[in-house]
Amino acid sequence: MRRTVLLALMVLLCPLAAAAQTTPGAQTPVQNATLRRAILTYENLDFAQVVTLANQALRERLTSAERARAYELLGFAYSATNQPDQAINAFKETILLDPDRELDPSRVSPRISGYFNAALGQVMVVRQLDVDSVEFIAGQGFVPVRYTVTSRARVRSRAVSGATSVLLDSSITVGQVNLRWPAQLPNGDPVPAGTYTIVVEATAGQNSFSTQQQVRIAQGTVDTLPHLTALPGYDYLPESEIPPKSWRPMGLAFLYTGLAGAGTFAFEGGELGSGAKRELAVVSVGALVTGFVMTLKKPAPQPARANILYNRLLREQLARRNQEIARENATRRQQVELTVVPVARAGGGR
Repeated sequence: MRRTVLLALMVLLCPLAAAAQTTPGAQTPVQNATLRRAILTYENLDFAQVVTLANQALRERLTSAERARAYELLGFAYSATNQPDQAINAFKETILLDPDRELDPSRVSPRISGYFNAALGQVMVVRQLDVDSVEFIAGQGFVPVRYTVTSRARVRSRAVSGATSVLLDSSITVGQVNLRWPAQLPNGDPVPAGTYTIVVEATAGQNSFSTQQQVRIAQGTVDTLPHLTALPGYDYLPESEIPPKSWRPMGLAFLYTGLAGAGTFAFEGGELGSGAKRELAVVSVGALVTGFVMTLKKPAPQPARANILYNRLLREQLARRNQEIARENATRRQQVELTVVPVARAGGGR
């Protein structure tokens, strides 16, 4: 009967193996033999023995990750046996050793999550310090920095590299904090290239906590813009054009031939000799042939005045745009491009 009740209690409270595997510390191999026995005992549901072995392991030489795991086991064991104060105190020690530790609410019971969250509210730590990878022109962007303070405290954030120390923020705050660091020195110059440590220090009364995140900052040149040879969407137009063929020369030939014939008849009273008729015929044929040839001849190119004016305006616009590009490139050559990449994070501590 007791075994059945105990199993039912475990189903309601926490799946043991799942709870242990959801935490960051659980991913670190355990070297201490006593702590390994405590974990196996926890899986066998012997909570009293878990408390004994976990406390024994804490008196031995453990790594920080192993100590956090031991306190977490105590928190689970106390939660399973309905000892909230002891569970919260154990979780507080876990959080102080591993501030970024999280429990998966889908794999642990609401009771355990409640005790863990209660512990978070009773300790003062800085958690989840994150710095994004970014690339921007100095003075035109920023480095996003985020962290969470579990209780109200005076928080001071700095970026440190050797003798260089830049203040990011100093304020009294609690909860999630979002900072925008422009990566500039107090005089406005971009910070030199190198590895920087983002240090977040929180103080509340006699309690203090600090955590840090390293980032690597590289400097580069800003790409210049190429000069334009044409404006997008606008093309030069031909500055000469060939007019369409005209039948005007042929019409003039017929007209002149008719006028010549009429004039000849008029001067000679309408009586033309054979010689005059031959001459008239020769002249008429010559005029008609000339008119026909002139009609078939390809017209000579002529200036397209509208196109010439359009091209002139287009060249002026292109020259003006290239002047603007030249001025912008002169500015770009004086700018610095910053590339920020976070590296491995160091842990926090009391």
